[in-house]
Amino acid sequence: MKLPQDIYRVYKNATCLYTKEQVEQALDRLAQEIRYNLEDKNPVLLTVMVGGMIPAAHLLTRIDFPLELDYAHATRYQSGVEGKELIWKNEPSTKLKERTVLILDDILDGGLTLMAVKKYCEAQGTKQVQTAVLVDKQGTRLEGGLAKADYTGLTIEDYYVFGYGMDYYEYLRNAPGIYAVSTEDL
Repeated sequence: MKLPQDIYRVYKNATCLYTKEQVEQALDRLAQEIRYNLEDKNPVLLTVMVGGMIPAAHLLTRIDFPLELDYAHATRYQSGVEGKELIWKNEPSTKLKERTVLILDDILDGGLTLMAVKKYCEAQGTKQVQTAVLVDKQGTRLEGGLAKADYTGLTIEDYYVFGYGMDYYEYLRNAPGIYAVSTEDL
């Protein structure tokens, strides 16, 4: 268990990769792209919890067309910093058959979680499934993972990051920017 003093140290030692203003600009651009492609599709925006909650909230205030909102809780990290086996904690409750679904997550790294959620949606008989991520971590895809999101806000190198939904041992999701954890704190 990480104690608050440990978390303060991690935050202090981290490097800011994107400021709050830069993240907000990326969210503005994502909203425009999504609006252009989906505003006439009556989509279901499916947030991947818990990390996707914060980007989804920020994005929803920028999207001004009818849509339904739901969530899936699928995770590989289970409160740690290394991915493990995928665990489903909650499946969506909205009927997805014949619907256009936009899956929104905080980060695309290995791609296994997003691919699993996408396959789940397709198995429900969706008309179309698209994916959106706030951050695409380059060079980290795993075999069987989603190779590329349909919509990407920002890209980073292979750093462990926190902020805007991404966490460090379940902390720092609320950091006002995107930060790389120092190697000494991994």
